[in-house]
Amino acid sequence: MRGGWGTFTTLVGNSREKASHVSQPPGQLTFVAPRRAKPARHLADLNMAARRAAVAELGEKPFRADQLSRHYFSHLTSDLEAMTDLPAAARERLGALLPTLLTPVREMTTDAGTTRKTLWRLFDGALVESVLMRYPDRVTMCVSSQAGCGMNCPFCATGQAGLTRNMSTAEIVEQVVAGARALAQGQIPGGPGRVSNVVFMGMGEPLANYKQVVEAVRRMVEPAPDGLGISARGVTVSTVGLVPAIGKLADEGMPVTLALSLHAPDDELRDTLVPINTRWKVAEVLDAAWAYAAKTKRRVSIEYALIKDINDQEWRADLLGKLVRNKLVHVNLIPLNPTPGSKWTASRPEDERAFVRRLEFHGVPVTVRDTRGREIDGACGQLAAAE
Repeated sequence: MRGGWGTFTTLVGNSREKASHVSQPPGQLTFVAPRRAKPARHLADLNMAARRAAVAELGEKPFRADQLSRHYFSHLTSDLEAMTDLPAAARERLGALLPTLLTPVREMTTDAGTTRKTLWRLFDGALVESVLMRYPDRVTMCVSSQAGCGMNCPFCATGQAGLTRNMSTAEIVEQVVAGARALAQGQIPGGPGRVSNVVFMGMGEPLANYKQVVEAVRRMVEPAPDGLGISARGVTVSTVGLVPAIGKLADEGMPVTLALSLHAPDDELRDTLVPINTRWKVAEVLDAAWAYAAKTKRRVSIEYALIKDINDQEWRADLLGKLVRNKLVHVNLIPLNPTPGSKWTASRPEDERAFVRRLEFHGVPVTVRDTRGREIDGACGQLAAAE
């Protein structure tokens, strides 16, 4: 994640693998994960029509797909023994569509148990993390979309470690299902509940794994038994600014919130903090964000990690205010979550307050993010690094 996520190293076969770039026409850029075995096909990878076809391939009647989907998306179970409305022989065959995708390695909790961070091991040994955060009025799941990240932002050690691979649609969805299951079973203090919000702010650049992320969002927002039935307005997709993909997302017809990880209002600094800025400059990225807002009628969230003596000067707050005022926008300031050994750290409280005042002077809606999870290595990737 951009803006405060910490140390991350994924080792597969004792080697770190980096993303590669593929030559594209001007204005296009594709990030390609290293070639490797794919995770097994899962029910959540497929829309309902494809599920029915897959069930038929297994020798079962297509309506079994509806039953299987109801168990997974409504009852939040992958336990075949609990699916007593399915004949035993059918359960055995249909189990092929419910492979284990995520294995919990470690869990840590804080905030009296209402914040839970989970480190997952994928089938190939890659490590990713998700965070469940329960508030009085909502439950938010922060999910990863890639193992590692290829964006190379220097203050984010996840990006510094490079990209291991893209996650599959079902691997992304399963993070939310696992959180929803824990809530439904009363494992999180506050009694049974449901996931109301999903933010793609875990490991990875979501729009660099575009197809799988969009399909995962569809599984999340489709009503049961097709999906989890979460409101699209409760889903936030973040990006460091992949301009063509932002335009493409606007055309998907899903009113999800776009969160733009800006982190600097000037090209000189942003070229350093967010290297993709050397391809798409601040003005171009913001134009794409305003076009997204105009098309979807959804307010864009500008994510800005406040880094001590780097990007927290009042003149930068003024410049940011001038760039975004009078737009359908909200600025979300993020106190950088410091990680061991890093030279990057959060702004001084007085500088944070001054930054907020300057944005408010320009009439820009602004909040400072609640920094949950610091006690449990809340910055994305820290558990993976410790492991």
